[in-house]
Amino acid sequence: MEERIIEFLRKRDYVLVRELGEGACGKTVLLRDDTIDEQLVCKKYHPYEQSQELYSNFLREIRLLYRAYHRNVVRFFNCYVYPDKMLGYILMEFVDGKDIAKTIAEEPERVNDIFLQTVSGFKYLESIGVLHRDIRPENILVGSDSVVKIIDFGFGKRVQKSKDFEKSISLNWCCETPDDFLDDTYNYKTEVYFVGKLFESVIKDVGIDNFAYHSILEAMCRRIAEDRVGSFSEVEKNVLTQNFSKIEFTDSEISVYRRFADLLSHHIASFERDCRYTDDGERLKSLLDDVYSKVSLEKVVPNAALVTRCFVQSGEYRYRKNGFPVGALRDFLQLIKDSSPGKVRTILANLHTRLDAIDRTNPMDDVPF
Repeated sequence: MEERIIEFLRKRDYVLVRELGEGACGKTVLLRDDTIDEQLVCKKYHPYEQSQELYSNFLREIRLLYRAYHRNVVRFFNCYVYPDKMLGYILMEFVDGKDIAKTIAEEPERVNDIFLQTVSGFKYLESIGVLHRDIRPENILVGSDSVVKIIDFGFGKRVQKSKDFEKSISLNWCCETPDDFLDDTYNYKTEVYFVGKLFESVIKDVGIDNFAYHSILEAMCRRIAEDRVGSFSEVEKNVLTQNFSKIEFTDSEISVYRRFADLLSHHIASFERDCRYTDDGERLKSLLDDVYSKVSLEKVVPNAALVTRCFVQSGEYRYRKNGFPVGALRDFLQLIKDSSPGKVRTILANLHTRLDAIDRTNPMDDVPF
């Protein structure tokens, strides 16, 4: 079929609410869309000095935002680009809140939850191969709904091969730089370091004495890469290990989890090696809730893919179609709805361990050369 251009002739109009800021590469404003009655942020790219390199960086930011979908990463809505004029706009989610340093200074009792949400956001970026590379308090916001959002991917980079970890930017870092820089390296361990140093600085400045993860934070802040915790996934696992002794499950809850985990691991026959799991508890609840609403009057889910897809974020996999009881789905959904964020993280960590044991296939196995 021949490709053709689809033109949307009706342009969207927005109401300018106020300006939010201005920098060397343009300005940011708050807009209102009266059609859907929502506010959104518009970032205008229009630097003082134009260059193809800067415009390419702007397009790269759009591509990174387009790929990302996570509770703790700012949402991308749309973009308008004009390559002939080296001009462009990004429409994004409006985060009505403050940066993490100001939030923690005003509400120090929230530091543990903010730390865990921040780690979750960066773990997700790590899972989709994205380095943020500009980690500072003003680029991590806490909304009025208490949700942490990582913003500003202007220096972000997608990692696809080993040379992508070479350090290629020089910023005014807000702390002592790690030894990684001596080898011109910037990788996920480097991101772990800067997130760790950010929280270390805020905790010290505010004088917080209720932070629960000092040993984990210390392991994140080691200057020598070989001595440092290796990834945000590892940070989260250490957190779960530390918290596990404090989280108690009843026999009934364990029974509900095990029945569902047995069914899920049975219905997924195999994964491709690059498959990634859903690790956002809130998103998982939403997905399972939607599935349950569609099958709640049935005895068995007509197609088990409705359930298994909720747990696979990206990549291909093989599944067994029939025989997933609706009652098991209902009970598991109620379990995670009734559980604290810490409990949900523990449930997901255990589920992911189950899924890791399923056969993995190489997507290139069927390719002749």
